Amino acid sequence: MRLAVFICLLLSSGLSYGQATGINNFIVKESLLKNSKIAIIATDSLENPIETINGSYTFSVSGFTQELNFSNGVAIVPLAIDKSTFIYIKHQNDNGTHSKLMYIYKKDGNLSPITISRIFFIIVPLIVIVLAFAFKKFIYMAVILLLIFFFFGYNKGLNIGTYFETIFDYLKNLI
Repeated sequence: MRLAVFICLLLSSGLSYGQATGINNFIVKESLLKNSKIAIIATDSLENPIETINGSYTFSVSGFTQELNFSNGVAIVPLAIDKSTFIYIKHQNDNGTHSKLMYIYKKDGNLSPITISRIFFIIVPLIVIVLAFAFKKFIYMAVILLLIFFFFGYNKGLNIGTYFETIFDYLKNLI
């Protein structure tokens, strides 16, 4: 009899734990403290905050691995932002890789995160290349435009490795 009660208690306690909540989507906002830091907020697919996310989760922020401590669905990235820059934020879990490319615009001490569509990084160079092949006189202008495009990204913290990583992550998630 005691063995049966013990087995029932053991099985019921195992069922009550359930799965750990994972982060499958997130948004980036300025920290409420206005200290030049950004906050990552765990959300569902409709971008409604998930306040049950607590604990430590590993994120890659512009190539640097960060252990972010979430409390009520919010974590503060410890790195302060001193000028406008690109930031590539990536989180990998059992459900796949979840990433966002952001341009953090800093003006008068306020941060304005702008999500950059990764399709933009595929379409803009392709349009310039197609125009260069369609109009032979446009080749020099196309090279100059592509150099400006890549130089602006590099000047604002988006190196060529991160550029291609964002494209490959985007294409991988489409499949």
